[in-house]
Amino acid sequence: MSGPDAARIGTGLAFVVMPLVFVFAFSAHPGLLHPRILSPEQLIDRARGRRLLHAGHALVTINTALMVVVAVHLGRVVARQGSGWAALIGTTLAVLGTITLAADKGAFCLTMSALDELADQDFAAARPALSAIFAKKGWLWLVWGMVLIPIGFAVLAIAALVTGATSVWVALLLLIGVLFIGVPDGVELINLSAAIVMSAGLVPYGLSLVFTG
Repeated sequence: MSGPDAARIGTGLAFVVMPLVFVFAFSAHPGLLHPRILSPEQLIDRARGRRLLHAGHALVTINTALMVVVAVHLGRVVARQGSGWAALIGTTLAVLGTITLAADKGAFCLTMSALDELADQDFAAARPALSAIFAKKGWLWLVWGMVLIPIGFAVLAIAALVTGATSVWVALLLLIGVLFIGVPDGVELINLSAAIVMSAGLVPYGLSLVFTG
């Protein structure tokens, strides 16, 4: 297998796996059918002892690498169609947002998985620190950079739609998916629906890269 073929297949697999990881991660959230906006304290309680939830968040942390691959590829195909500025802006915003998503999962979710080993009394003693973390005190405000993810990918999707860099359906489904996938914690049913919509566009596109180039 040549280098270009390996890169093409790897990129295609990134398009397939990336949205499906989000489908799994959002479906693993408890209370999926009872959506409501959660406070930091409620988020702490929800995450306590939820091994499947922690597994989903760990996968999302790893999945950020695939998100970068997807963003860079979309930027390249859009740039080839003459939308260089849209490619640059969209890719930059998407990648920066993705970096903060990795930080978010590390600070909030992976930390909670470590504290599952604590006895209830010890966990209660750690609660003030957790409350500060989940309230995004200090430099944790930087994780709000996650809002750049839907903005960046939306720029790329719109550019792909306008220039014909991808099929209309791929661009539209990506656009719809990214605009709703960042809904706040507690209403993951919306996030899950957005991930499924995004998968409907990106998975076939990825398979076409793998098998047809």
